Amino acid sequence: MRISCVLAPTLLSPEHIAVAERLGYERAWLFDTPQQSPDVWMTLGRAAELTGTIGLGPGVLVPSLRHPMSAAAATATLASRAPGRVAVAFGTGFTGRSAMGQKGLPWSAVAAYVRAYRGLIRGETVTWDGAPIKMLTSPDRLDRAAADVPILISALGPRGEQVTKDLDVDGIMSFGQVPAGMKDFTWGSLFIGGTVLEGDEPVDADRVKETAGPAWSIAYHVGMEFMGGLDAVRTMPGGEAWAARIEKTPEPERHFAVHDGHLMRLNEADEAAWNAGGHAMLKDVTLTGSPAEIRERVAAYAEQGVTELGFQPCGAQIERELEKFMEAVG
Repeated sequence: MRISCVLAPTLLSPEHIAVAERLGYERAWLFDTPQQSPDVWMTLGRAAELTGTIGLGPGVLVPSLRHPMSAAAATATLASRAPGRVAVAFGTGFTGRSAMGQKGLPWSAVAAYVRAYRGLIRGETVTWDGAPIKMLTSPDRLDRAAADVPILISALGPRGEQVTKDLDVDGIMSFGQVPAGMKDFTWGSLFIGGTVLEGDEPVDADRVKETAGPAWSIAYHVGMEFMGGLDAVRTMPGGEAWAARIEKTPEPERHFAVHDGHLMRLNEADEAAWNAGGHAMLKDVTLTGSPAEIRERVAAYAEQGVTELGFQPCGAQIERELEKFMEAVG
């Protein structure tokens, strides 16, 4: 299994990616979350300047955030700066759309976008918005620079898995859970956050909350968006406290309360759930444990078809988290 890292972009992410390269991580993925992070492409471009071997890519791009030509040009630019190191992934928009009050895109829209984008980076003429478009020849040869860049689709569920197969892309990606059909793909990437516990460190320790809490809190965000809303969340440990905080925000702006700090830090509702006992499910929903426990989980992921594990570090000591996780998995 290849060990990669995934980061919610900050202005320090390029330096963190350079650390990941030195530690032996295969690839560094960055979220496309413009509502709370620096631009994913500019951040990856800076990382390309600071590194020489580690793979780089956005994971995942949200089609509605940019025209397919813009995405193709950005990919070609990065591929020119980091030849042979770039991969891209696309998804329906959790949370790149959810955090802005929009539902995820239908799979038909994602498929149409990926087909157009793939055609563009291969130098083909495609139809978009009723007109033929293509990347024109330029002095920098950007029209062919990204022709061989691998494409993955972030999918969890039968519809997404089928679209991934129909598109015949290079692989499938998921966050937190292994898709049932991951073994059907040669490249199966799982993103998951957590932390390596130190000795008899309890799961409710402040350090653990800071580093693994953001990944843990996604259980509530997913429950709100996909599993039945507040009623579903209330059935979870700490869910009543989480829902009570969310209900204080008027519905038109409730998505702010849900997704504030998404995968970067705990927001007010997440803090309330943690303090109400929600931390009890930390090991169930994140990759948190002793080095031996983490190795056991990683081996189980491999049995389920995961070929790339993207570990997400959080907190103020990203370098420490990257180092301790790589030591744990060997």
